[in-house]
Amino acid sequence: MVVLVAARDPGAPDDDDESESGMTTRTRSAASLVFVAVAVAVAVLTLAIAGILIADGQRSARSEAERVTQAVAQTVADSAQVADLLATGDRDLASAALQPQVEQVIVDARVDFVTIMDPGGIRITHRDPERIGERYLGSIPTAPRALTEEFTGTLGPSIRTIVPVESDGSVVGWVSVGVTIGSIAATLGPRILVVIGIAAALLAAGLVGAVVARRATRQVTGDLPAGAIRDAVSSFESLRTLGEALRAQTHEHGNRMHTAIALLELGRTPEAIEILAETSRQSQVLVDEVAARRDGDPTVGALLLGKASQAKERGIRWRSRIEPDAPRSVLSPVDAVSVVGNLIDNALDAAAAGPEPRWVEIRMTRTEEDELEIAVSDSGTGVPPELRRRIFEHGFSTKPAAAEGRGVGLALVAAIVDDAGGTLALDHDPTTFRVILPRRQA
Repeated sequence: MVVLVAARDPGAPDDDDESESGMTTRTRSAASLVFVAVAVAVAVLTLAIAGILIADGQRSARSEAERVTQAVAQTVADSAQVADLLATGDRDLASAALQPQVEQVIVDARVDFVTIMDPGGIRITHRDPERIGERYLGSIPTAPRALTEEFTGTLGPSIRTIVPVESDGSVVGWVSVGVTIGSIAATLGPRILVVIGIAAALLAAGLVGAVVARRATRQVTGDLPAGAIRDAVSSFESLRTLGEALRAQTHEHGNRMHTAIALLELGRTPEAIEILAETSRQSQVLVDEVAARRDGDPTVGALLLGKASQAKERGIRWRSRIEPDAPRSVLSPVDAVSVVGNLIDNALDAAAAGPEPRWVEIRMTRTEEDELEIAVSDSGTGVPPELRRRIFEHGFSTKPAAAEGRGVGLALVAAIVDDAGGTLALDHDPTTFRVILPRRQA
């Protein structure tokens, strides 16, 4: 695992000053942000649903038009009277007999035109009687088969179906039935009104939900801005992880002191001195590493001392490499402890659950771009590939659900690093979380 932390610049503005300036620019409370987020999400979802419903309505209306034209055209073409009249070859006779009938079909079937024509495409019937005798505008199949298409004719763009009229195995004419695009659009009016009603109901329900969410958030956070809430969580996590580290260090030193006292009481002074000296040497190694760093953060140094004791308490080998020239990061001490502590806690848990040999390593180095990199690695089994995209989500954890605080640490680390303009990455073999923070401005 990897993290980046930095010490505070003595010449930088005081935390209180930064907080005051931040509060003046962040006037919107977390509850208001929740309301806006929910309302926007509902509005976008409502628009998407409305768009889908309208598109589906258009598709349905078009499909219905195709079915109607196909059914009407085939019915007219199958009429024995139509076939007999076309077979005579007398267009005037066929027109006089069929024109009144197709006009009635147009009304009854609610289509826009029914055109009967001879094999050459000359109209025998038409919605506009003055166009009878003119050539049909549209595709006529070269073989006797039905064809449905969209074509622009004398009535404008339309969905039309043309069907052959056959008599004794020969094509004696064609029947074309169509519905104009304008008529199809007109049928969408009632459907659009229904869609608008559904969208309005969804939007109203969503706004009510946004109000409820805002009220629930305000009961928890009051009128605090979102940044202040994140800072509070970061402070809590810093205190938690630092407290655990100091408890482990105190416990370890207590055990050594009790052992030394017992040895002194038994008169085994050299052994007591050796135990105390070994304790001092082990702590001094890490103290020297932290102190050697030119821009070190004493708070993070104290955390590392405690985490080393915590690792030993859990039977995990602790390794550290802190470069003296590692630069100062842009994180405040609280955020630095939260980032480093959570990543180390995660590494300790992973190593403790993994096979022998168990170890955790932390490295603080300077990158080629003079940025601070802190990498935390462990000997655990790693993160399954299917979970690697979810481990930084708030509330998600691979650990038992009953464990207190699960699903907060990595999400908080990601939020802190992102706010600082840094990057957080997960490497494998071994599992390493790597945080790189930008250089601190002079």
